[in-house]
Amino acid sequence: MTETAVLCVDADERERERTTAALSAVEGLVPTPCGSVEVAVRLLASEPFDCLVTDYALPDGTGLDVVAAAREVRPDIGCVLFTDTPFADIDTGETPHAVVDHLTRESEADYEYLPRLVQHVATARTHASYPLPSNESERVAALAAYDLDGLTAIDSFDRLTALASRQFEVSFAFVGLVDAHEERFLACYGAEWDALSREDTICTYAILEDDVTVVEDVADDPRFAANEVLSSRGIRSYAGATLETPAGEPVGMFCVLDDEPRSYTEDERESLRLFAAEAAEQLELRRRLSATGGCT
Repeated sequence: MTETAVLCVDADERERERTTAALSAVEGLVPTPCGSVEVAVRLLASEPFDCLVTDYALPDGTGLDVVAAAREVRPDIGCVLFTDTPFADIDTGETPHAVVDHLTRESEADYEYLPRLVQHVATARTHASYPLPSNESERVAALAAYDLDGLTAIDSFDRLTALASRQFEVSFAFVGLVDAHEERFLACYGAEWDALSREDTICTYAILEDDVTVVEDVADDPRFAANEVLSSRGIRSYAGATLETPAGEPVGMFCVLDDEPRSYTEDERESLRLFAAEAAEQLELRRRLSATGGCT
């Protein structure tokens, strides 16, 4: 059975022990207790937790401070506010965009229900502000094999993006790898972008698709119309083809973008697939060279 690591934050030692015991009683749940925001932040930075259970009132802040810290490390982590603080007294403005389950701590029945709630939020993975592929864990593991830290600017990617920009007559073209929390740009023609949070990128949605993704007018798409990051970069249209590993895991995108709305013909989409296939082959070649001790 897969274990679910749970961080339990409560300043009251007795309540902390009670919560930990309730979770430990269920097979597969592995709680780690602590009593302050400071310690919680330190643990979050050093251990991979699947879920957070926290009281609201803490000696050095609130449970929502812990939620904010947890989402910095892992945007899709499930969070449960397990507290006897009345909901009306909780300042939800502290984390206006976070999705947090709230469970009032009043009776033994609440402690009995808590493990089921934790299992749900840890496995449903609906707490991120963006959608996740069903095979997200496998996808991220596949991407890790490409040694992101060792991948610097690759001339062949620069040439591919420059060629794509000219062929499609667009302002921007890039090769991007979608990691657990951000998209990193290995090459970017027309701009100097290093990385963007996944919640700000269209590629976060595009890796969910089986074929070329086209957004003819970003300003008319309800997913992106209010995205200030895209607007500030002058992005009005998007077309992207998936970069896949030999096993078929989507690890990134080859994209062309423009500062004006536009559509793409089937021939243009096929060309974009070929650009993506070439970029994926280059990535795989460098992975194999690295694995055999060659240069990257």
